[in-house]
Amino acid sequence: MTALVEARGLSAAYDEAVVVRDLDLVVNPGEVVALLGPNGAGKTSTLLGLTGEINRVGGEVLWDGEKRSLPLHRLARQGLAVVPEERSVISSLTTEQNIALGRGCDASRVYQLFPELVELRSRLGRLLSGGEQQMLTVGRALARPTRLLIADELSLGLAPRTVSRILRTIRAAADEGMGALVVEQHVQKILEVADRVYVMTGGRIELEASAGEARERLGEIQEHYLTTGSAPDKEPTSSGIA
Repeated sequence: MTALVEARGLSAAYDEAVVVRDLDLVVNPGEVVALLGPNGAGKTSTLLGLTGEINRVGGEVLWDGEKRSLPLHRLARQGLAVVPEERSVISSLTTEQNIALGRGCDASRVYQLFPELVELRSRLGRLLSGGEQQMLTVGRALARPTRLLIADELSLGLAPRTVSRILRTIRAAADEGMGALVVEQHVQKILEVADRVYVMTGGRIELEASAGEARERLGEIQEHYLTTGSAPDKEPTSSGIA
């Protein structure tokens, strides 16, 4: 099986500040991979390093088994969908208009994934709840010919029920062959749908495990890796583990 994305010894930096060091990571078709770590661990920077949005200063990134340095819009055309921490809903447009912005997005598929949005088709983005906005964002990402989803802090500010709803939808998409790399603050919830887990501190991968093993060692992982004190380095933009 050829990995959708693979990092080999990846190091990445903001200007001269190295925030990701010697990172090895792989996401295969059909699996959900969780990337966990405390505030400042380098999670968001890892996503930016993979997609070439910050400088790579070491190692390499392979897409579909090939070393390529493509801009993000080119990667998107080849099946990459990115859901950033900031919700990408235009407040002055309706739900339907926001969906139409997605290149190659099938609106009927969005409504199939999240039927809650059907009655909100004419509602402006600014009038949607946080959960509705995130469903719209994720639905638009999944209703394209998406092969790999990269998502950063999907659950930030959302009710637990909504978090579970969105993560289950991503799991279902992975069961159909899509790969997903998800940074998530609700550790227990992401472990319910993930296949494998990477845990970061200080810009490095400190632990790789199956989701089952991570569930069994959750107390140890939270104590040793997911506390703020375990991450001395700060990345410019990141979100913490709750």
